[in-house]
Amino acid sequence: MSVIISNISESLPAFLAENQYTKIHVIVDEKTHRHCYPIVKSLLPKHQVTKIKSGEANKNLSTCEAIWTGLTNQSLDRHSLVINIGGGVIGDMGGFCAATYKRGIDFIQIPTTLLSQVDASVGGKLGIDFNGLKNHIGVFKIPNTVLIDPAFLQTLPVSELRSGFGEIIKHCLIRDAVKWEEIRKIDFEEQNFADLIAHSVAIKQEVVAADPTEKGLRKILNFGHTLGHAIETFYLGKPKLHLLHGEAIAAGMICEAYISFKRGMIDQKSLEVIEEFIFAVYGKATIKETEIEEIIALTAQDKKNKGKEIRFSLLEGIGKCTYDISVSASEMKESLLYYIG
Repeated sequence: MSVIISNISESLPAFLAENQYTKIHVIVDEKTHRHCYPIVKSLLPKHQVTKIKSGEANKNLSTCEAIWTGLTNQSLDRHSLVINIGGGVIGDMGGFCAATYKRGIDFIQIPTTLLSQVDASVGGKLGIDFNGLKNHIGVFKIPNTVLIDPAFLQTLPVSELRSGFGEIIKHCLIRDAVKWEEIRKIDFEEQNFADLIAHSVAIKQEVVAADPTEKGLRKILNFGHTLGHAIETFYLGKPKLHLLHGEAIAAGMICEAYISFKRGMIDQKSLEVIEEFIFAVYGKATIKETEIEEIIALTAQDKKNKGKEIRFSLLEGIGKCTYDISVSASEMKESLLYYIG
């Protein structure tokens, strides 16, 4: 998997010069069409554009149908290229549509959010939400390349930067104790995002290379995500209380660190420094005790599960993670009560 971190005005023309495509189709949302596409447009030969609505609520089959219609109307053949310009929603869905159109055509990711640069664009996990369940339908397909330009971060609101930072925290907690000690002593606003992008990409590439289709080691990348995804999914239908992905994962990491502590896998000091730093960056999500049962029920759809076992990836100390740990509903409830309290 080729991931290039450099100025897009250099990396994109170099990629196109090395690959001859019959047609090019660009997928954007209204935000990246306004802020990011103009930068890329001048670097491209003749092409067509499909613009979709932004946001997780639109990562569904009806939007895919609009994308597939655009590809079909342009008569893209199997020697064509799809370019996804945007965050995780665009990358997940645009990649999914390219991977299934005519049984698969080439696509590249140009991630424009911190979240997509450090996580979503790397690794070839593609998919959409279905019946209110996050990433329920999808495939594994590695993009032909990922072109990361940190300059795109200048187009983002602080909330989107903070969301992406959640995955950076996760990568440190599961794989690099030294980097964790470094970032937790720096205020969010003072973090070196260019350095952290390269660090996170290196970790994810290493893990994905060892386990491309998530049969084992790659599951460690789901730390914070079993309860985090359940929390995120629960709030998808509540626009006024909507949580961004990284905000939900931040809550999930505290809950799952607590489960790790209760299992004797991390000590109390580690739990305290994790929750102290995460609360300092994200504050506390407004989860009510009456909502806990519904959140727990959503974990039954988690893709790591086996049979009726809800399987978690939990910390074995700072910088180390293990996977396929069966966790009970009572343990989940206790962790959510801990988070609320």
